[in-house]
Amino acid sequence: MTAQVRIVPDRLQTGFARFLRSWEALLIVVLVLIFLANSFASPYFLNVWNLSDATFNFTEKAMIAFAMAMLIIAGEIDLSVASIIALASTAMGIAMSAGFGTPVLVGVGLTVGLLCGAVNGFLVAGLKLPSIVVTIGTMSLFRGVSYIILGDEAFTGYPESFAFFGQGYVWWVVSFELVLFALLAVAFWALQHRSTFGRAVYAIGNNPTAALFSGIRVDRVRFILFLLTGLTSGIAAVCLTSRLGSTRPSIAAGMELEVVTMVVLGGVNILGGSGSIPGVVLAAFIMGMVTFGFGLLNVPGIVMSIFLGFLLIGVIAVPKLLRRK
Repeated sequence: MTAQVRIVPDRLQTGFARFLRSWEALLIVVLVLIFLANSFASPYFLNVWNLSDATFNFTEKAMIAFAMAMLIIAGEIDLSVASIIALASTAMGIAMSAGFGTPVLVGVGLTVGLLCGAVNGFLVAGLKLPSIVVTIGTMSLFRGVSYIILGDEAFTGYPESFAFFGQGYVWWVVSFELVLFALLAVAFWALQHRSTFGRAVYAIGNNPTAALFSGIRVDRVRFILFLLTGLTSGIAAVCLTSRLGSTRPSIAAGMELEVVTMVVLGGVNILGGSGSIPGVVLAAFIMGMVTFGFGLLNVPGIVMSIFLGFLLIGVIAVPKLLRRK
């Protein structure tokens, strides 16, 4: 009788082959192509200081995108993040005008972000209201408060030490914002992909009713996720206000669209249930390189807005069309 030989596939090769078919692999290819296109389009692109400046185009948005990714994976969304930045920045301006120093300003920004996230979380998780409706409402509410306080005025004259968060460098061309972006990326990767909390987020996004009957405290997880989007918005408010050196009620206007685009481009299903933090990191670099390339070529800002609109529609539509094929 002839012996049968079974070939056991190598797990490393299987994992690598799976990666090559993943959305993250496609994003890496796109990022390399964009980098090459920018290097040929402008002689100033490959300057290390210019590349360092390019990171400011995405770090603040990406900080929020990490928390937004987890929220969307859980089947929710927060469209008030840019307005939270405006309100947190306004609160920091009030504290600065009262004579408080940098530590208090940072604390005020983070606290206001957390409180705004708690308001959204209570309305969604506590009162069971739809997150998209709630956050559209709070988007107008938070920014409206900023306009009432400031009107057409602006807060300026922040302490010199406060400028470090948005303008300072840790080492050579490595900015503080880039280091903070990297630390948050690692923290959210561990939270989403290496913790029980992250598995609960996936479970809720796929089937919240089944997750509830599995013993997962669904409302508690949702509330924490809104706290995270509020906190990261507060962090972004500190960095953005520090970088601009002033506070206006229109600060960060429209940033929520870019954050959601970054998350969806990173492979997070807009309907929830799937996605990864590494994909969001790659999407952040892609959007940053595209924005910086357009800036070097003196492309008007409105063109970038049109591009983002098409990009958001495209990254939602293309996977659906491919699945139908």
